[in-house]
Amino acid sequence: MDQKDQKHTERKPSDEFIEKLVKLNRTSKTVKGGRRMSFSALTVVGDQKGRIGFGFGKANDVTEAIRKSLEKARANLTFVPVKNGTIPHEVVGTYKSSSVLLKPACPGTGVKAGGPVRAVMDAAGITDVISKSQGSRTSVNVVRATFDAVTKMMNARAVAQNRGKTLQEMWG
Repeated sequence: MDQKDQKHTERKPSDEFIEKLVKLNRTSKTVKGGRRMSFSALTVVGDQKGRIGFGFGKANDVTEAIRKSLEKARANLTFVPVKNGTIPHEVVGTYKSSSVLLKPACPGTGVKAGGPVRAVMDAAGITDVISKSQGSRTSVNVVRATFDAVTKMMNARAVAQNRGKTLQEMWG
């Protein structure tokens, strides 16, 4: 393969995120001339290495609503500590009346989670986790509760440093 052909096969690494559409909702408003439709989209983006974000966008067109939500998701990134394809410890996240319990799982378990939580875990690159969603099942609230749980997670290096120990002493 010469250099000219190689140039066209390389893909620019400008957008390394995967995008997942969690929920697309259509609403209608009755006006004098009939019904006016509008759309809302909830999306999750992640690089499958621990960086994830979510966004919610509304517009009169489906593609515009999805585009807006993806822009907000990229602007709203957070980091998830991933240890051997799972989370480091059990954690509970809440948002309004939704709560999400996330538990680490041994390799080979897979992602045992419902739709919104599964989308977040897949985007983060977590391959083994068990979750339980309680309370309100609204997709937006469940995603926000999952992100609350993710932000409560502690990084092993930071915990070891705070305790004045090495990472080897903590994990054995």
